[in-house]
Amino acid sequence: MRCKLKVCGVTQATDAVRLAALGVDAIGVNFWKGSKRYIDPHDAKPFLNEIKGSILRVGVFVDEEISRVKEIYEEGLIDVAQLHGNEDRSYHEELVESGINLIQVIRVMKEDTEIKKPTYGASKILLDSHVSGYGGAGESFDWNLARKFIIANPESEVILAGGITPENIAQAAAIKPAMIDVASGAETSPGIKDFILIGKMLDSLKNM
Repeated sequence: MRCKLKVCGVTQATDAVRLAALGVDAIGVNFWKGSKRYIDPHDAKPFLNEIKGSILRVGVFVDEEISRVKEIYEEGLIDVAQLHGNEDRSYHEELVESGINLIQVIRVMKEDTEIKKPTYGASKILLDSHVSGYGGAGESFDWNLARKFIIANPESEVILAGGITPENIAQAAAIKPAMIDVASGAETSPGIKDFILIGKMLDSLKNM
């Protein structure tokens, strides 16, 4: 099965529509105010509604009020909530009980020698580098750890993120994640996507 592509940190309506038309599998929209790719849900609403059904829409949250996550989901702006902070078991369980699909983020530190699956983990797990700012810094981690995690958790849909570019995306896909997540490696500046880079990534994945 082809490795899918998620482009995260989308802030422009034209980018969102173009990504959907190109056949990118998912976009991430960052609703954490501390991100340099932050967009207010009200501002994202028109293009999120426009692309509904043509691409998976992922809302990225960091320790957000749980009522706010529910509100954005129930308004129909996102299909999946990506939890990138320190949300605990009860937080996850309440969202799952509300019918919200989740991506659980595991932030891998440089000194880690293995990646342990959280006991309350969602079926979709995103592996990313542990950096200040909760991702999007263009830093990768030891992908051998990701390879071992993927083999050990065949029931999970594993998404690989952190420092992925056109130059190394084939190497990233070779460890067989279900999806690759790119942000800084696919843009000209934070939140502004570079479609030459994205085209190269799509071509690499199609040719594998």
